Amino acid sequence: MKVIGAGVGRTGTYSLKLALNVLGLGPCHHMEEVLLNMPTQVPLWSAAADGNPDWAAIYDGYQSAVDWPTGAFFRELSAAYPEAKFVLSTRSPESWTESYSSTIHTLICSKDQAPEEMRDWLNMAERVIAKSGFAPEKSKQELHDAFIAHEQAVKAAIPADRLLVFQAKEGWAPLCAFLGQPVPDTPFPRTNDRAEFWDKVSGKG
Repeated sequence: MKVIGAGVGRTGTYSLKLALNVLGLGPCHHMEEVLLNMPTQVPLWSAAADGNPDWAAIYDGYQSAVDWPTGAFFRELSAAYPEAKFVLSTRSPESWTESYSSTIHTLICSKDQAPEEMRDWLNMAERVIAKSGFAPEKSKQELHDAFIAHEQAVKAAIPADRLLVFQAKEGWAPLCAFLGQPVPDTPFPRTNDRAEFWDKVSGKG
């Protein structure tokens, strides 16, 4: 593992995944990979949530990882991959709270209505998201405060020389400088708005 994302969902993680793939640092793991490979990935991440991670199996074939579930395990992954660089994808706490509340939070809170084949994935997702401080019963204000607390915890745990705090709107320059990569001639990926989120979850995306 060369690059590990410590940012939570709805902070531009899908754009960051695509960017790392463009830079030759992929394949990049993302929650979408779990959704597309549930029989293998869900049991592995459920075991990680139990405190028994098998990182080699989880990340087999991947050079990088962003988004949940990865973002919930930044401390463990920093120890497991001491040479890896970390990217904390971020945005304003206010805009994140609005985006998260209308996507992931809504999905987790309504998981009992989900199709049977999605339940194990959603149960695992709820556990790793709660590990990051975002339990489903939290109010918007509590989610806002938990977002700030997560970012503070990452900055406290990961040495500054291994960590880039990054917003997708900053584009290629800071990311490439941090990773020692040339800036591509293609625009920085911008994707996964709220409509795309629901398409991916429903299997349309």
